[in-house]
Amino acid sequence: MSGSKPQTIPVTPKGNFSGPVIVDPVTRIEGHLRIETVVENGKVVDVRSSSQLFRGLEIILKGRDPRDAQHFTQRSCGVCTYTHALASTRAVDNAVKVKIPKNAILMRNLVMASQYLHDHLVHFYHLHALDWVNVANALKADPAKTAALSNSLSAGRKETAAQFKAVQDKVGALVASGKLGIFTNAYFLGEKKNEAYYLPAEADLMATKHYLDALHMQVKAARAMAIFGAKNPHTQFTVVGGVTNYDALKPERMAEYKALTDEVTAFIRDFYIPDVIAIGTFYKDWGSIGGTTNFLTFGEFPTDEYDLNARFFAPGLIMKRDLKNPTSFDPNQILEHVKHSWYVGDKALHPYQGVTEPKYTSLEDKDRYSWMKAPRYNGESCEVGPLAAMLVAYAKGHKPTVDAVNMVLAKVGVGPAALFSTLGRTAARAIECLVTANQIPVWLEALSSNVKSGDTELYTPWKMPDEAEGVGYATAPRGALSHWIKIKKGKIENFQLVVPSTWNLGPRCAAGKLGPVEEALMGTPIFDPARPVEILRTVHSFDPCIACGVHVLDAKTGKTASFKVL
Repeated sequence: MSGSKPQTIPVTPKGNFSGPVIVDPVTRIEGHLRIETVVENGKVVDVRSSSQLFRGLEIILKGRDPRDAQHFTQRSCGVCTYTHALASTRAVDNAVKVKIPKNAILMRNLVMASQYLHDHLVHFYHLHALDWVNVANALKADPAKTAALSNSLSAGRKETAAQFKAVQDKVGALVASGKLGIFTNAYFLGEKKNEAYYLPAEADLMATKHYLDALHMQVKAARAMAIFGAKNPHTQFTVVGGVTNYDALKPERMAEYKALTDEVTAFIRDFYIPDVIAIGTFYKDWGSIGGTTNFLTFGEFPTDEYDLNARFFAPGLIMKRDLKNPTSFDPNQILEHVKHSWYVGDKALHPYQGVTEPKYTSLEDKDRYSWMKAPRYNGESCEVGPLAAMLVAYAKGHKPTVDAVNMVLAKVGVGPAALFSTLGRTAARAIECLVTANQIPVWLEALSSNVKSGDTELYTPWKMPDEAEGVGYATAPRGALSHWIKIKKGKIENFQLVVPSTWNLGPRCAAGKLGPVEEALMGTPIFDPARPVEILRTVHSFDPCIACGVHVLDAKTGKTASFKVL
């Protein structure tokens, strides 16, 4: 990375703390997450990932019209808002066996693509960046050197020293006021410097400016999503059998979508990707921290709603990190375990037979300790998300993905093994965003061509069966999402959501195997137990949005301290 490589590559410092470190809650829109770790001599040796909020959406849906499912499930999350509507609609599509018009598939793809762009930008810059970037250190930067550094990373950047000085002045004024807002309890603050942060000041200032720039860019991605989706958040254009937004077939509406997504794509290419590469270059040791073993994706962006293999990103698995032998997906291999969850029963069930019956014990219970179930594929814990999707695409030789992955690996100066890490997970999200953005013009042109040729079909009529069952597979920005429905007498008899957070953040299964985030945190170095940013780097790399508080218990003194988490 021209102009930015340090003379020596820093590594995460090692501490000698022993005792519990509890991050509670790590909050996100669909719930609250508690991470309980045990640290010995500065390394995590035991982990429990505990969801702290019971929602019960599956219970609420029983007895309702299947067409209403999307309106309820979409409200489970306002960040990756559209994905639940799509999964629910696909589940009913599948149950009633309706053929979806090709224009409806394209429009669904375009909304999902803009969802990816929005979600990934928000995640990196606004939910994850502060795990790597020391905003206070940006005050020490030379604005002219910062501009030179930034512009060296991409030909598309024309940033000036004055722009960086203006950001530096804003940060300085914030510090001088004593009212630090969102940075009040940041882990880079404190009487002593947190040695776990080691970007140079110029890189910190560069990233701080791009944090602010991305606030404006994510609005454009959301606006693009609303052109076809009718609004954002919580789109209102999907229906069983297709979509309803005929107004969006007008040339001026498509042109508006193109203008917005072109601008966002340029930002992804010229800022997001180079910024991830820059951080990866300085935090290169995180290419060996925070990895998991098995990976699952359902693929996304279909040309045929009833053929999972007819998707731009293919479905499949990578087991035991074996990139030479990607495995085909078999839905019969999915079981949900509840032995270590706050639900009745110990038996693992397929989602079609799934039961959601609460059985809360206590927060201190080490046996049952989460409201999340523990999905397993053929008995194995599997990570889902952009890393899984990119690994499967890479292993299957998907050229746009292979080219993007190889480009990023080469610029960071690491090999494919570094993908199996916290750093790899963060890079994969950016790569997925870029590859998806580059495909948007292809889908938009196909839709435009169809309309110009006289094909404006968006919906296929259908009839509700008395009994049926179906499944809707979607790959949300956070990973593999599936909705499973059983219909009886035209109403929902049973509905189960198996969501990315459940795959990634769920507890141990009946066999005692750790969930992915639990596995990823094992062995993580902890330098300062009062500011355990290392835990947050890995947890946030799975995209659980924001965290609010940390409680650290010193095993020797028995004292508890509380810290805000950013």
